[in-house]
Amino acid sequence: MQKGKVYRSTGSWYDVKLDTGSFIKARIQGKFRNQSIKTTNPVSVGDEVDLLIDENNEAVIKNIHPRKNYIIRKSVNLSKEAHIIASNLDLAVLLVTIINPLTSPGFIDRFTVTAQAYNIPILIVFNKVEIYDKKAIEKLEIFENSYNKAGYETMRMSVIENLSMDTFIEKIQNKTVLVSGNSGAGKSTLINKIIPELHLKTGEISATHNTGKHTTTFAEMFDFDEKTQIIDTPGIKGFGLVDFDKSELSRFFPEMLQLLQDCKFHNCKHINEPGCEVLNQLSKNNFSLTRHQSYLAMYQEDKDSNYRKNNYL
Repeated sequence: MQKGKVYRSTGSWYDVKLDTGSFIKARIQGKFRNQSIKTTNPVSVGDEVDLLIDENNEAVIKNIHPRKNYIIRKSVNLSKEAHIIASNLDLAVLLVTIINPLTSPGFIDRFTVTAQAYNIPILIVFNKVEIYDKKAIEKLEIFENSYNKAGYETMRMSVIENLSMDTFIEKIQNKTVLVSGNSGAGKSTLINKIIPELHLKTGEISATHNTGKHTTTFAEMFDFDEKTQIIDTPGIKGFGLVDFDKSELSRFFPEMLQLLQDCKFHNCKHINEPGCEVLNQLSKNNFSLTRHQSYLAMYQEDKDSNYRKNNYL
């Protein structure tokens, strides 16, 4: 039995990097498909696995090591099932753009809630700052203020003009890092910049809808250096929350959790309760309106609804 880490998944086959440093294609043992795993992919990028390799050099994944964390979304067409995007992460980077295309606060908040729930540190990167006009900069500052107040680390960057690229590389050093964002935010361009030999396909922005075209089909891990791995993800138009109890949702909004102790009721939902400190701060413009709107949208969402029916793009 040999140990390895999954670098790429295409649904039925997995590219696994063995502890020896070499790669091998592997399939999964049938029983994984029948263990009542509520995900469309029992094995994900980032998984540490044990493989059995026969004399013909054919590999079968026999065991998946316990995951320290993972980031998950609803399966695109199967709203009751989940899709694990990647596992065993040290940092989740979300690329955000204010224009061309606009990343909606709802999308950002769904990402931060998901990462927060699974204890994954978050870095929000505002990309494409080289094209921002005065109006876009003002909007950027509102976004920065909102997420900094919530306790999230943010930074500005221009991949095209190499602005803050050195700082970004310092922040990801010696980590397994997931890079995500809505289509067109610059994920593949960023990865091509820091690992030029990959030549990842990048997409143009649709002039009709001002959104990016999907160019990454499957999540895939790449080595930046021996101790730093980057995971490129498919352009995800919206996150669906999976297996969240509504009563726990406010815990994943750090600035909301901080105010709970000052609410009149210990189980305050921050919707319309008397003596709610969140609503009090909201009325004084001391709490982000868009963050509260995202919270309400997630709280009121039907678990069985398809997330793309909702306006979170």
